Amino acid sequence: MASPSELATERSHSKPLGIRCWEYIKRAKLSYKTHQAVVLIITFFAYTTYHATRKTTSIVKSALDPQSSAAGFKFSWRITYLSSPAETQRRSWVLGDGWAPFNGSDGTALLGQLDVAFLAVYAIGMYFSGHMGDRMNLRIFLTVGMIGTGLFTSLFGVGYWANIHSFYYFLIVQMIAGLFQSSGWPSVVAVVGNWFGKKKRGLIMGIWNAHTSIGNITGSLIASTLLSYGWGWSFVVPGLLIAFMGILVCLLLPVSPESVGADRQEEEEDDAVDSPKKKKEGVTEPLLGSHTEMKENAVGFIEAWRIPGVAPFAFCLFFAKLVAYTFLYWLPYYISHTAIEGKYLSDETAGNLSTFFDVGGVLGGILAGHISDRLDARAITAATFMYCAIPALYFYRSYGHISLAMNIALMFICGMFVNGPYALITTAVSADLGTHSSLNENSKALATVTAIIDGTGSVGAAIGPLLTGYISANSWSAVFTMLMAAALVAGLLLTRLVVAEVAARISETRSQGRSQSRSQEPELNV
Repeated sequence: MASPSELATERSHSKPLGIRCWEYIKRAKLSYKTHQAVVLIITFFAYTTYHATRKTTSIVKSALDPQSSAAGFKFSWRITYLSSPAETQRRSWVLGDGWAPFNGSDGTALLGQLDVAFLAVYAIGMYFSGHMGDRMNLRIFLTVGMIGTGLFTSLFGVGYWANIHSFYYFLIVQMIAGLFQSSGWPSVVAVVGNWFGKKKRGLIMGIWNAHTSIGNITGSLIASTLLSYGWGWSFVVPGLLIAFMGILVCLLLPVSPESVGADRQEEEEDDAVDSPKKKKEGVTEPLLGSHTEMKENAVGFIEAWRIPGVAPFAFCLFFAKLVAYTFLYWLPYYISHTAIEGKYLSDETAGNLSTFFDVGGVLGGILAGHISDRLDARAITAATFMYCAIPALYFYRSYGHISLAMNIALMFICGMFVNGPYALITTAVSADLGTHSSLNENSKALATVTAIIDGTGSVGAAIGPLLTGYISANSWSAVFTMLMAAALVAGLLLTRLVVAEVAARISETRSQGRSQSRSQEPELNV
């Protein structure tokens, strides 16, 4: 058995290099709160860059495939924005004539196939990432995933300067990028779970989950700004950004309190003081369960599926992500191909405008988390948001073309209702189910449950953009009908859980009413 000094030496060497340098300069150990702040900041920006690289394809779509099924679109677009023949000739290679093989009659279908290839590999890789994340150093695992993502995102952009026109080149690069991207979500959720208690889970993770929308916004702005210099830059710059962030993760991210010798007692005392009810109930384990002594046996794949609530929420997320990722990959394209106030917007303007969907998503995620905390009703909150998304989608399609202000307002509302339940399910709900009472406090259920829920959702995320690539060639109204149907099914899948939560609330209300009646009886008899 190792002596305390040997354990301290081993723990010191397991600390990230950046943490060791920080403590050397400070000449003191970092506090638990400081470590928590580092974890939140690093994981937030890490996953922000994941989504920034994921967003670039949707921005570049219109440059790769400028054709439209609408008659006269190409002529109208050039008259509006490229009035000078010299300017048309100068820029047509980048934004006018598109890029083979995506500028043909089947261009939208090919772009849809790229999306489904990326997301299919991402979804499959997610299941394996959850398994590997429980058995590897999460800091190294996440670093490799981020640098690999940056490399293959950049290689897609290299096709611009290398003059590559092979569809299979872009297909293979996207598939490998999807595999590396799958390492991100289980890793960051597990690390955050190792450091934070259960207090205000929905609100904290709702705010933290804003990295998804912030990443989409950042990716949109970077890709749109660089598009006029050549679409390759729209991939290379985000690729370099996530690789750089991966290096910071390797240098600074503390995976768990045990890995850096942090005193967990400080966090447990804070939870006990701030949450007397939880102290009384004996709930002092961290958010997603990370005590070393609890990590004995990893939960199996089938066993994780049997946890009550996992299957309904996983299939709900399937349809919720189908809607969310259709917007992620096709919204800029849809905006640039839809006349607003009788005019077509440029690719750059459409990309920038699409960020309002993600701004609404930030608010939606925070609201969904806060409401579900207050009501103690995850299923009711998620289902209500999905039902509200149906009229929001209808109004955006029907009235979004009236004016720019109307388009922005309705897009913001769509983002709020579509991304709200998506954020709630992938964070707080996954945390709830990953620490379900049926697991007997087995902490290794976290990565597996997270991977199952988000991996199943990612299958829907792959199918949505693929179907859109084919359906949009004939009718965008049909695309929105598909999205509204998906939102409806997502809400209906939670019906059993909603009924259970409503019954629990009614039972609780009646119990409180009976308690109040009993307390008032002596007073009434007098």
